[in-house]
Amino acid sequence: MTYYIGIDLGTSAMKIVLTDAYGTIFNTVTKEYPLSFPNPNWCEQSPRDWITALVDGTNELLNGFDASKIAGIGCAGQMHGLVVLDDVDNVIRPAILWNDGRTFKEVDYLNNIIGKNNLLKWTGNVAFAGFTAPKLIWLKNNEPSNFSKIAKVMLPKDYVNYTLTGVFSSDYSDASGTLLLDVANKQWSKEMLTICNITEEQMPTLYESYAPIGKVLPNIAKLLGIPNSVTVCAGAGDNAAAAVGAGIVDGECNISIGTSGTVFISSKTFSVDNNNALHSFAHADGKYHLMGCMLSAASCNKWLMENVFQTSDYKAEQELISYDDLGENKVYFLPYLMGERSPINDTNARGTFIGITLDTKRSDLTQAVLEGIAFAIRDIVEVARSLGIKITTSKICGGGAKSKLLKQIISNVLNVNLEENNLEQGPSIGASILAMIACGEYDSVKTACNKLTSVTTTVKPNAKLVEKYEIRYKQFKHIYPALKETFTKLI
Repeated sequence: MTYYIGIDLGTSAMKIVLTDAYGTIFNTVTKEYPLSFPNPNWCEQSPRDWITALVDGTNELLNGFDASKIAGIGCAGQMHGLVVLDDVDNVIRPAILWNDGRTFKEVDYLNNIIGKNNLLKWTGNVAFAGFTAPKLIWLKNNEPSNFSKIAKVMLPKDYVNYTLTGVFSSDYSDASGTLLLDVANKQWSKEMLTICNITEEQMPTLYESYAPIGKVLPNIAKLLGIPNSVTVCAGAGDNAAAAVGAGIVDGECNISIGTSGTVFISSKTFSVDNNNALHSFAHADGKYHLMGCMLSAASCNKWLMENVFQTSDYKAEQELISYDDLGENKVYFLPYLMGERSPINDTNARGTFIGITLDTKRSDLTQAVLEGIAFAIRDIVEVARSLGIKITTSKICGGGAKSKLLKQIISNVLNVNLEENNLEQGPSIGASILAMIACGEYDSVKTACNKLTSVTTTVKPNAKLVEKYEIRYKQFKHIYPALKETFTKLI
């Protein structure tokens, strides 16, 4: 038997899975690490914590298994984060993460001074606060001494791969979210590198996600308890890896409900959303995809349950909501706890309850949060539909997808069938599949997906609830435009 390790470098934890070439999951380990919020709207993390999680987690993962049979490792990671190293490979400063909103001035400069049309021509995308390029400009403007030390610019999962192999690499799917990649031509954009005052020598070599980049270094292999013959693939951004794990190729759609929420639509060809609401990125299968991302999805429910209600029993709270309550709630929630990316691109937007009265119950707030997540996902889906993309069925994955109630709400708000996959581990299982391809188990992502993935359950919309939620969604659509200017005055 041959084993593969799939790593999901998440925002709050690293999830590692041990599989065979048939997708059987033998063990799973999760190692949490802290987030830092040094200033309002900032979010940082120490890359060293990722390596501690990798070493401790891998040793725990392999306890009781024959580590000599490990053939490959794949890593998926939180996208857009800025990791910078000096000329002796020291981390210069904490990583600035995808959900950090400090770069609103830099985003304004890129979109309105450099110009959205130029950005679209050079990269296929416009600037969003989470992207890597605005972070580099912020670093140059606000921490010039740190900026001057930069020898290597990389993304979070690329730092893990660099630690594993010593190879300075990235893949096209993850690099697509930097605003430094010419996505259509799969090469670093000379124009964007110049704007950010970065040279191509400071950027990693680019690979397809399933390409082998090297073997595990002997000293790292010893720490992990694995052979130094293990192959490491380039890996992928977490959403592309999750799509691989869900079998998303050739025009299929995947909705992921994790800390953030995404709508991922695969495509054989490169295309650009002229509404500037969806990202045009490379897919881990060697082709392309459109993606919209909401910054706070399941994290909204986590915030309400743990910070406000002071409970960890999510299931009990949702059991207070009956089927008859669906589509009847008078309370609405804007899920913008970290600002919002797709489709409004507004770092000033904030989470908001509206419609509360004296008879509002605790369960109404829970329902409003779940419905707010679903309405924000629909905002993204509506942009895709406006481009002529028909979405009647979607896969769904992520921690939030474990909620039967949330899946019911999303299915009815979108009026789509939601299919759950046999492989439930999201980005980590996708990363494992990419490692299998790098090691020659399968000749392509499509072949592997067809062999390994299948639909287990389907949630279908109810016509009466679809009609009720159509009315609720139209009401929801009025809230943000009415508050947009108010948000700017609350900073």
